[in-house]
Amino acid sequence: MRATKPVDRQDEDPMAIAPPADHGTPPDPAHPRNAFDRFFEISARRSTTGREIRGGFATFFTMAYIVVLNPLILGGAEDADGRTLAIPALAAATALVAGLMTILMGVVARFPIALAAGLGVNALVAFEIAPQMTWADAMGLVVIEGVLIGILVLTGLRTAVFRSVPTQLKTAIGVGIGLFLTIIGLVDAGFVRRVPDAANSTVPVGLGINGKIVSWPMLVFVVGLLITVVLVVRRVRGAILIGILASTVLAVVVEAVGNIGPSFVDGKPNPKGWALNVPELPKQVVDLPDLSLLGNFNVLDSWTRVGWLVPLMFVFTLLITDFFDTMGTMVAIGQEGDMLDEQGTPPRAKEILLVDSIAAAAGGAASVSSNTSYIESAAGVGEGARTGVANLVTGGLFLLAMFLAPLSAIVPFEAASTALVVVGFLMMTAVRTIDWTDYEIAIPAFLTIVLMPFTYSISNGIGAGVISYVLVKLAKGKAREVHPLLYGVAALFILYFLRGPIESVLL
Repeated sequence: MRATKPVDRQDEDPMAIAPPADHGTPPDPAHPRNAFDRFFEISARRSTTGREIRGGFATFFTMAYIVVLNPLILGGAEDADGRTLAIPALAAATALVAGLMTILMGVVARFPIALAAGLGVNALVAFEIAPQMTWADAMGLVVIEGVLIGILVLTGLRTAVFRSVPTQLKTAIGVGIGLFLTIIGLVDAGFVRRVPDAANSTVPVGLGINGKIVSWPMLVFVVGLLITVVLVVRRVRGAILIGILASTVLAVVVEAVGNIGPSFVDGKPNPKGWALNVPELPKQVVDLPDLSLLGNFNVLDSWTRVGWLVPLMFVFTLLITDFFDTMGTMVAIGQEGDMLDEQGTPPRAKEILLVDSIAAAAGGAASVSSNTSYIESAAGVGEGARTGVANLVTGGLFLLAMFLAPLSAIVPFEAASTALVVVGFLMMTAVRTIDWTDYEIAIPAFLTIVLMPFTYSISNGIGAGVISYVLVKLAKGKAREVHPLLYGVAALFILYFLRGPIESVLL
């Protein structure tokens, strides 16, 4: 893992494909141009305002889908009393919290990580927690989890745990997340799909539909990806953002001509349809947001309704997931932007973790589930973002999305996913810094890397890497080489992986 250096990535590494410097006078790290530059350290990180703006747009376009997807996940579930959450109110609150927390991260931590409702966590809240209590109770547990993580940050424990992880294992986390991003992009675009008879087949996933590219949305993704690759190889400034926009324009034309429609029509699957957003010009561009869900949470009733053990297990699961997902994300983003020190730690790590914990609680307080750092922020970093200025742009766009929700739904998965695949490659290049001849680190690194995409979980990959690292060191008689905190982390991950049997016995 490379330490932060006051040089451009493209100058230090011919394989790097970060955007070239903007035309004009290059930034001088020793002489910031103004107070704004000094506060956000734009010149100090060899960036420019133009890069930050492009990066902010790229990050928004790659994660704007959450404004549509989070309401579908939470709005499609019922609580124990049979109540549901209104989808328009969920969409507005999702955009509001994402915008405010992303801006807060930019101002406080000055690091280019955007935040929004966490996928996986929202499904856990919707389909496991809420059915056993009310929505207010479920969101109250999310608030509790966020507060607990905040306490861990303020006491220094969360930062200490982060620093206890070996540097090469942190590198493996970044590489694994790169592969994770790639599979997310390929699956979201429909390029990789589950084989229909996977239960009776040795091949669980395959290319497109029956091994073929037979739909227009898939072709849009392929064309968009090729356009982006060509632009990146030619080092065109704004390559990733241009790729997303070009793919979106192509998608709008294809939909206007072919009238393809969504992947589900009247509850019936349409395999050749668009994955989520249908790229068509909306009839209504501006809409007033419904913020009625803000403050609809309760932190105490769940404990009296279902007993103490059920909420405790849920809070533990939420805490472990948020705790280590964010750790992996900030390592990956810092690694991609060459912003890590010799120990693999990004600047203002404590502030990053603190804002993330605030976002978790804020998501529960707004009834949109825990908000967390988004790995899709790597798209913005790939576009050149290095500071919190990119967050101001991304957060501002999320706040606009509250009013322009119909317009923000134009970009389909098939267009946005091109960025994830390209950024996945960028993050994968760090694999060369891992010593694959040293099995004591190579095996934990390998498990970390492969389990993230194969289990669709950052936490699972980190957990497997930590547990195997501790086990290998013990087996080699090198227990003293393991940081004491790492033993505790390994024990918690063992409980995390065994939570199913534990719940079946205790509940």
